[in-house]
Amino acid sequence: MEIKDRVAIVTGAAGGIGRAVALELAQRGVKAIAIVDLTDAAEIAAEQVNNEVDAKVAFPFQGDVTDEAFRNRVFETMKKEHGTVSICVPAAGITRDALAVKVDRETKKANVYPLEKFQLVVNVNLIAPIYWAMHMIAEIAEDRAQRGLKKWDSDEGVRGTIVFIGSVSSQGNKGQVSYASTKAGLEGAASTLTKEAIFHGIRCAVVHPGFTDTPMVRAMGEDYIEKNILPDTQLGRLIQPKEIAEAICFMISNSAVSGNLWADAGWHPSA
Repeated sequence: MEIKDRVAIVTGAAGGIGRAVALELAQRGVKAIAIVDLTDAAEIAAEQVNNEVDAKVAFPFQGDVTDEAFRNRVFETMKKEHGTVSICVPAAGITRDALAVKVDRETKKANVYPLEKFQLVVNVNLIAPIYWAMHMIAEIAEDRAQRGLKKWDSDEGVRGTIVFIGSVSSQGNKGQVSYASTKAGLEGAASTLTKEAIFHGIRCAVVHPGFTDTPMVRAMGEDYIEKNILPDTQLGRLIQPKEIAEAICFMISNSAVSGNLWADAGWHPSA
């Protein structure tokens, strides 16, 4: 699918992988892109993207990706001002890492991972991206129906692409029971949605980044990265966000690529 002249939405776009994807899409000629983020850094990111490409293609939206009204407003605004969204990369995500069960050394009591933290991670990392994706599918489906079109035919060309942000942690990773569960869940969602959405000409896939040089990974601490991540990474370094962004754009532009793409720098978890 051609990226040029498309309308895109990227959540979590003020930093990390999301910001790199937004910039890469802009450099590849999208007509307009929604820079969605929880903080007012969305405005700064949009300005930086526009400066990089010397054009006003990035538009900031500040809000909670789990808020249905906010999601509706973003889609409605983009459609009204730029046209139907046909690229969706719901990249917003959080971690709340802790062991699933940990015994207190003093009391000898077992502490179970807090339910409220698990629910928060599921809401942000799994439910929210699925609903941003389904919203795009619904808009394209409605547009086709209003034009009297039914089942999509390959001669029409791909009408839209969704790329979820998975993780190598979907294979399991100590201390990430909630995060790993959500990233594994995205695989099932993508597999299901792509089987349904292709009726409307929409593809859906997952990119699984390895440990990437983002604030989320840096928050683990330099010592942890040096001792627990880099030794198990074949490249011997963290992945750059631009490398993941390029992989995502590859999945968007090459319609023969489907399913899951592992951009993991050769990382394999220790036993």
